[in-house]
Amino acid sequence: MEREPDFLTTHAEATPDKPAAIDDRPDGTIRSVSFAELESRANQLAHAIRDAGARPHDRVAWSGPNSIDALVVIHAARKARVTPVAINYRFTDDETVFVVADSDAVFAWIDAEYAERFARIRPRIPAVASVVVFDGELAEGQLAADDLLAPYPTEAFDDGGNEAPFTMHYTSGTTGRPKGAVRGSLGGVDQDQELPNLLEVIGYGPGDVYITSGPLYHSGPGEFATLSTMLGNTIVIQRRFDAEDWLRLVDHYRVTSIYAAPTPIRRICALPAEVKARYDRSSVRIAMAGAAPWTHALKLDYLADFPEDSLWEVYGSTELGVNTLLAPADQRRKPGSCGKPIRGVEIALFDDAGKRVTTPDTPGELFVRSPLLFDAYHKNPDQFAESERDGFHSVGDVAMFDDEGFFTICDRKADMIISGGVNIYPLEIEAALEAHEGVEEAAVFGIPNEEWGEAVHAVVVPIAGVSLDADAIDTHVRVRLAGFKVPRSIEFRDELPHNGAGKVLKRELRESHWVGHARKLVS
Repeated sequence: MEREPDFLTTHAEATPDKPAAIDDRPDGTIRSVSFAELESRANQLAHAIRDAGARPHDRVAWSGPNSIDALVVIHAARKARVTPVAINYRFTDDETVFVVADSDAVFAWIDAEYAERFARIRPRIPAVASVVVFDGELAEGQLAADDLLAPYPTEAFDDGGNEAPFTMHYTSGTTGRPKGAVRGSLGGVDQDQELPNLLEVIGYGPGDVYITSGPLYHSGPGEFATLSTMLGNTIVIQRRFDAEDWLRLVDHYRVTSIYAAPTPIRRICALPAEVKARYDRSSVRIAMAGAAPWTHALKLDYLADFPEDSLWEVYGSTELGVNTLLAPADQRRKPGSCGKPIRGVEIALFDDAGKRVTTPDTPGELFVRSPLLFDAYHKNPDQFAESERDGFHSVGDVAMFDDEGFFTICDRKADMIISGGVNIYPLEIEAALEAHEGVEEAAVFGIPNEEWGEAVHAVVVPIAGVSLDADAIDTHVRVRLAGFKVPRSIEFRDELPHNGAGKVLKRELRESHWVGHARKLVS
């Protein structure tokens, strides 16, 4: 079977001079590449990767903040039919070594900001044949990207093979060590029709301008950026998230398309009114809520600052892909919901006894069957098998559906609190807390309690300049939740720990509370 033309190649031929990516930094530095230039550099890197000894489906590691060259390696890997593995640049040396070694990466493409880290860990990753550094100074033993690529042709790499490309994203690791989830890549030759159908429903088009609102090493922002290039969109790159600078970019480039976790949107909406007033946001027509649930209070804050008909929401995960969609018309009338299954996706809920849940408003573990599912956990077939039931797969989320078929995510099963034999879902309590006008963010989890087994504990981050006390929070929550869900203890912090996807690291918050106790955190 003849391979279909690569989508980047197609756009480079059709609109060679159109900007494919613009890296506009707060210091005034701007780098822009056209589709023809992005194609040429990706082709050169594809040749270099294969010339370094990588073969189809070998892994290529990359690490660094958002940049044009982060996009280059994603496209080059697809062209060379190797598998890109994004390394969270916030990792420690040990965490970086774990992912590079666990993935069996044979080549590394590294932002110069992290060249010293890779120099330190070089003896611990012997399988990596070459460490190539872009956008700055390199360390001893490393190769400069521009020097490496210069001799290679800018024409598309083609060795006559027909292997479908893959991606591997390491799970966020909020409850344990990350796992490499492998799937056929976005834009591969065997893409199913569910994704095109979804794009048509939402209304994406070639004239959209997409902005990065999170790190490209995470599956959501990375794949939405790839999707944007598939559609022929211009991508506006923000190296690291900054709320006001993000508004500057939206205004200046007339951004139309967003994918964002709750944290960046919360920080944007929390900016003083006079700051937000400096920037026009009316160009935004598609804002996709993802990565972690947006509370209803956050959605209302967003809708107060952005066009009413722009907000969509998807539920999905690194492993399960995109599963449900909530349209703008349902955002206000279905608080807490993440929508209905998209075409081609089947969702089943199972109770603790393994019986399928068929009654509305009854929680059960969510399982998905879909062509968009991942194919395996790298080197971890047992855990892949454990996530499967009757052809469906789960990542441990608990959900329920209403009488219209709209799903609501209750919480991750590992985060569920069992107090006095009753299951309590923190997500519902967090939504009630964040509905308080003085609360910026909240995290709820169980802590040891001799009488009840676990007690509900809340960590609350007040909005800057707002003074809160536990009594005020308690009064606010009691009119919204049953008594057994009300936090028994509350602490205040300036901020919560997050991973790169914007998810709160509850494991870090509750760890000290469980020292000497037997609670087992599911990984």
